[in-house]
Amino acid sequence: QVQLVESGGGLVQAGGSLRLSCVASGRTFSWLSMGWFRQVPGKEREFVAGIRSNDGPTYYGDSVKGRFTISRDNTKNTVYLRMNSLKIEDTAVYYCAVDQTGWGTPSGRYGYWGQGTQVTVSS
Repeated sequence: QVQLVESGGGLVQAGGSLRLSCVASGRTFSWLSMGWFRQVPGKEREFVAGIRSNDGPTYYGDSVKGRFTISRDNTKNTVYLRMNSLKIEDTAVYYCAVDQTGWGTPSGRYGYWGQGTQVTVSS
């Protein structure tokens, strides 16, 4: 089983930036397609970004395209989410997960969810 730990969340002013990190356990990280999701209480979980195994193609939700960038460092078993031009509506708990289909697309079979990291964007 894969264990995921997110970090990097915090409080930031609108227009600012944050970089989230997700560290995966195990020695097979390069074979895993990964995704970032976010969730606000009372709203459906939203796909933010995904990346194919071995630093393949990336995918983004429409609401973050052009502002967020997903990347990975397989030597560190880590996937990142660089968040620029943050908006108040980006406030959410951000989770990383493994796409067991191997594509990192919004329609993937995601599991092995991390605990989440809180991102709060203020005016």
